[in-house]
Amino acid sequence: QVQLVESGGGLVQPGESLRLSCAASGFTFSTTTMAWFRQIPGKWRERVATIFTNGVLIHYADSVKGRFTISRDNIKNTLSLQMTNLKPDDTAVYYCNTGEATSQSTWGQGTQVTVSS
Repeated sequence: QVQLVESGGGLVQPGESLRLSCAASGFTFSTTTMAWFRQIPGKWRERVATIFTNGVLIHYADSVKGRFTISRDNIKNTLSLQMTNLKPDDTAVYYCNTGEATSQSTWGQGTQVTVSS
């Protein structure tokens, strides 16, 4: 069974940083494109960053480009998201999943990130 466990969220002030982690299991992580998503209640889930298996192709949403960095460890089967210069608009529940994930896919519980003064 696919298992995705996100962690690292919390309450921070604007301009501060957080590092999110995702532990994945139940599939071949090393050959699977992975991505971070975020969602505000009542709104569509947004793709934040994508990283391909070879580590060369990486894509960021315009809203986070230059501030967030996605990375992966194919030995530990973990995915990370380093977030800097956080803004109130970054407040959301953050999820990790495969790059092809849809609303019908298996999702983890997510981790809450709140950016507020």
